[in-house]
Parts: sequence; structure tokens; C-alpha cells
Amino acid sequence: MDLTTVIGVVIGVSCIVLGQFMEGGHVGSLAVAAAAVIVIGGTMGAVIVSFPSADLRRALRQIRHVITNEAQPLEPLVPMIVGIARKCRREGLLVLEQEASKIRDPFLKNALLALVDGHDTEIMRGILEHTIDQEEQFQEPGVQLCEAAGGYAPTIGILGAVLGLIHVMENLGDPSQLGAGIAVAFVATVYGVGSANLLFLPFANKLKLKIREERRRKEMIMEGLCSIQEGLNPVYIEKRLSVFLEGRSADAKT
Repeated sequence: MDLTTVIGVVIGVSCIVLGQFMEGGHVGSLAVAAAAVIVIGGTMGAVIVSFPSADLRRALRQIRHVITNEAQPLEPLVPMIVGIARKCRREGLLVLEQEASKIRDPFLKNALLALVDGHDTEIMRGILEHTIDQEEQFQEPGVQLCEAAGGYAPTIGILGAVLGLIHVMENLGDPSQLGAGIAVAFVATVYGVGSANLLFLPFANKLKLKIREERRRKEMIMEGLCSIQEGLNPVYIEKRLSVFLEGRSADAKT
């Protein structure tokens, strides 16, 4: 589980509720079913209209990556690729077929098989770059759905506010009905703006970062295997791959 996502949402929601309590309000005033139906239902409807069914299903599957922590670390790739380079120098490229059969990662497996096929380095790099680009585009609907929801939710919240005010205007002669209408009006706006800025837009940013990290991992694999294809010394390959880890090490130190 990605704890930063859970912790961030809990902190954001808790601070808003705490602020409401500190100002003399109570939590129950934020629990308005009509406002939730308007904002959640309206946002869902707008999102469904915006996406083809195939992209919508794919996006919903990808959103789970916001919570799950499925990113594969980069650090183990360096000794693994260097080990493959040394084995190739000793036994030749054909030994990689056995290595590929042991690997579950589809991209790494296909990259190893492309290396066995003996493609020219530029051709192999082009094939892998195209694969990376296509797989990255395949991940875009999840980001687009969250960004779309983050754009629609505040507007739907304003729509809920207008509906609440209409209800208020229709019942000016009955003071007992005014409170419910005003509550829907303001709480709908809170739900719309809050969901956009605490959930949907942060989710989109988290997915972008995870997609970028996955691209970095695949580029590291591509660079290592292309270096093997070029016949570079394993020591030099290790130095070349270590560049991909330098930024991560600097971030960890800060």
C-alpha cells in the first residue's frame, strides 16, 4: 500500500473537519446527502460521457495504483544487468534465452529476447523506445480521468449550490425549509472543491509520478541491454546505469 496517499487524504480531510469544529460548527453540518448525490453523481456522469467505454474501464483499473505500491525498485537492476553482461562475454548472447525464461517482467523479457535476435543497436533501441512510448500512452487514461473529474467536480458543486438556492427562493414563505436549502447550497460547493483538490487532482499527480518512474526503469533496462549489444565492458555498463540512480540518491539525502 502507498502510505503517502492514505496519510495525505486523512490529514487533508481531518484538518478540514477540525477547522469546522474550531469555528464552532459540527461535523453533522457537512453530512448532507443531497449535496453528495449531486456532486458525486454529477461528476461520475460527466466523466462517463467524456471517455469511451474501453478507456473508462482501463482508467478505473489504473486508479488503484494510487493506493497500491507496485513500483519496482531500480537499484537491483544494476547488478542484474551487469551480471547478464558478464555472462554474455563468457558464454555468448544465446545464453540469454535461458535468462529470459526465468524473468516475469514482460518488458525485460522481451528486451532480452530482442538482444538474442542480434538486432543492430540502433534498431533495438528504436524497438524498445517505441514499446516504452506505447506502454506509457496505455497508462494515460487513468491520469486523464482523474484530471477530468478534478475539473468537473467544482463546477458540479456550484450547480448544487444554485439548486440549493433555488430551493431557498421557492420556500421564502416557509422558514422551516430555508435551512435545508442553504445547507445543500454551501455543502455542495465544499464537496465539489474539496474532492477536486483533495482526491482527484492529487490522484492524477500521483499517477503521473508513478508512470514517470516506470518509464525511467524501462529506459534503464534499455540502456543496459543496448550497452551489452554494443559490447561494452561490464564495468562501464555499471557506471552508465548508476547515473539513473544518482537523482534518487540525492533526493534521499535531502
